Amino acid sequence: MAKTQITTGRVRFSYVNAFHPRADQNGVEKYSVMLLIPKSDTATLAKMKAAAQAAKDTWVEKGKKLPAQLKTTLHDGDGVTPNGGEPYGPECAGHYVMNVSSTRKPAIVYADKTPITEESELYSGCYGRAIINFYVYDSQGNRGVSAGLMGIMKLSDGEPLGGGIVRDEDWDDGFDDSAYADDLLG
Repeated sequence: MAKTQITTGRVRFSYVNAFHPRADQNGVEKYSVMLLIPKSDTATLAKMKAAAQAAKDTWVEKGKKLPAQLKTTLHDGDGVTPNGGEPYGPECAGHYVMNVSSTRKPAIVYADKTPITEESELYSGCYGRAIINFYVYDSQGNRGVSAGLMGIMKLSDGEPLGGGIVRDEDWDDGFDDSAYADDLLG
């Protein structure tokens, strides 16, 4: 049987929910992360294609008919989002975008494989690798090939995406609280 599980090359993480699950649109609690996969990483893309095909083959081997039109969780970051058709953000340019999730907490480790316990260490913008497992789904009219999140490995820090990281000293930058107090007391 062909392999449906792969480990990516170096990717960038976005929308990281690895320590605490969040409810999806159906109310199911899931751990998740968006992977930004460089288009230049042909090795990871080839592994993903083979694993997706293995998932389809496994589906057929179980005696199930493969739906003709299958959705995929891999999207072109230079294009538009599948829900709503809005352009992806500039951080997605030159990447494929893939959302992966799991109802079970993924393994979360540093490059030396020691566990990450501090939540602030894993954030949108850092770089790492992910272990993902491809599968076919056919539920309530939705049919496709997706991937579940098994593990996350942080390789290095990166420029935070979105709002960034707030440090304690940021609160003190050029703020005169006495002027604020005078305004309040009027």
